This record gives sequence, structure tokens and C-alpha cells, in this order.
Amino acid sequence: MSKLRYLVTGGCGFIGNCLLRKLIPLENVEVLNIDKLTYASTEYIPEDKHLNKYKFKKIDISDEKNVTKAIEEFKPNYIINLAAESHVDRSIDGPKEFINTNIVGTYNLIDKAYTYWKSLPKNEKNNFRFIHISTDEVYGSLDKGDSPFTEESNYLPNSPYSATKASSDHLVRAWNKTYGFPSIITNTCNNYGPHQFPEKLIPLTIGKCIKRESIPVYGNGQQVRDWIRVEDHVDGILQVVNYGEIGEKYNIGSQNELKNINVVKDICKIFNEINTSDEYNYEQLIEFVDDRPGHDIRYAINNDKINTLGWKPYYSWEEGLRETVDWYISKPEYFNVKTKKSYSGERLGKL
Repeated sequence: MSKLRYLVTGGCGFIGNCLLRKLIPLENVEVLNIDKLTYASTEYIPEDKHLNKYKFKKIDISDEKNVTKAIEEFKPNYIINLAAESHVDRSIDGPKEFINTNIVGTYNLIDKAYTYWKSLPKNEKNNFRFIHISTDEVYGSLDKGDSPFTEESNYLPNSPYSATKASSDHLVRAWNKTYGFPSIITNTCNNYGPHQFPEKLIPLTIGKCIKRESIPVYGNGQQVRDWIRVEDHVDGILQVVNYGEIGEKYNIGSQNELKNINVVKDICKIFNEINTSDEYNYEQLIEFVDDRPGHDIRYAINNDKINTLGWKPYYSWEEGLRETVDWYISKPEYFNVKTKKSYSGERLGKL
């Protein structure tokens, strides 16, 4: 049996790393990961027995020459595009980098992938897929009583980050509708789990609890997000790769809506249960801070469409969160990472 070749962009990011951990052990698979290694990257190192199945190239997806070379040399059956700038607060302070990566980079990638696809023999051409990974934030914000977003919901992005992701979605859709390019788009909600960079809400809160430092919560903490364990999201991506319909979109969520303040309190509760040395209450670390500009009230997405492909989330919130807390407690060095700019005080991250 010939091997299936997956080109993954952004494989050193949080979701991309999880995807590599799922893909590499599979039989008859070869993976090329291209990533420009930003501040939030974690290099993937496969087990010795899988070293011959994995290649890495440090490439920015905006780099026309090297993207072209990587695609032509590796000859992928599938391209899964996870490369993106994804931190909302950083997009507010510096949107240009988000435009360069999320819009220009996506254009460059699909342009080079399209050229490659056109050159393939008929059978390989029919089996090729380009999977573009996006976010629920492109749909904007919901009010309390609104129904969750579906794949037909209007795009109403409210931050530079979500606007650039919406733009990238539109480019991928346009290449499918105009040129027949075999692409599929997925939109996910807030991912969490081990290995996530500590500027995001859940690892940030865990780190604050470990150090017993104040936990900043935007506004009144009533903003609602749908949380999915990253492994469930990756399983959904692979289900779309194998069974998704070309030209379609699939929402991948967990239908697990929680207020930000409740997420923080759930983490504090776990620390209260773990800590038996004194009567310290971790909730006393919570500190409400000024809200960030354009902070969306609520995200929620409907899973019905991807459920028809045979996918559903495995992790419960309680199990998924407890495992995540345990992982970070076992890796306290994870919180010593230096970033270009700290968002642990004035701004929290993608809340």
C-alpha cells in the first residue's frame, strides 16, 4: 500500500502538535510539518521508531519560493492548514502580523497548492484534499438566548484576529467555487488541554494557582465560550479529511458552554481539592480587571453537521479539565517561558 502524505502547516502550534501526535503513529503515513516557529511554538519530536515518517521545515507560509519547493518535493495527498496567528489581544495591539500570516499566508498557500493540484494525474487529483482550520470567532458574538452558530451563519468578526481568519475562510471558499479546488473549511471553538501556551485562559489560570498569584478576569467574567479538548478537535479534523465533502464547512465544537468566571472557578476548585497542606482557598486569587476592547459576549457552535460524519467529542469537561490541570502541575517549568510581551496582567488572552 502506498503511503499517504500529509503536509501540515503550523504543526508546532498547540492544535498542530496534537495533530502530529495523532497522525505520526498511523500506518502508511508520512508527514511534513512546515512552521515558522513563533514565540508560542513547541517543536514536535517523534519517537525513534517514527523518525523516518516525519520531516520538518522551518518555513513561513507567506514565503512563496519555499512553500512551492516544499509542496513540489513532498508531493502531499493532503494539506492541513493550521498555520495562523491566533491570540486576540496580540491582534489588537499589532494587527499587521495577523494580516501577513492569516490572509497573505493563506493566499500564498492555496495558490501554490492549487498549482500543484492542477499538475497531478487524474486519480491523485481526485483524491487530494486541502483542509483549512478556522475559528468560531468569524461568526461574531451571540446574545444569551440566541441559537448556536451553524455553518450557514453570517460572518461578523469583531477583532483583527477574527477578521483575518474570516478573510482566509473566504479565500479558501473562493478557490473552491471559482477554480474547483478541493478544499474544506472547519471552524472550531476554544481548545484546551496539555501543551497549550500559557498566555491562554486555562493554562494561565493554572499557572497563577501554582504560583498563588492573582488571576485576572476580564470585566465581570460573564462572557461565554464553548470549550473543546484539543484531542477531540483533532479527531474531528481527521474525520473531515476522511469523510468530509469537498466545498463544505464543518463546525467542530463540544456544546460545552461555560462562563469565563466559571472556568476559572472550576480550576480553583481542583486546586482546593488537591491542596491538603493548608486551608488556602484559591478563589481568593481572582481579580476582575478592565474588559478588553470589542470583547465578544458569547460563542457557541452547532455540531449537527459533523455528527453526520460519525464524530462526537469524547472528553467530558470535568475529566478533560482535571487531566489538563494534572499535566501542568507535573510540568511547572512550562510557566517559565519568556514571551515577546506578557498578557498575564492587563490582558488575558483568547477568552
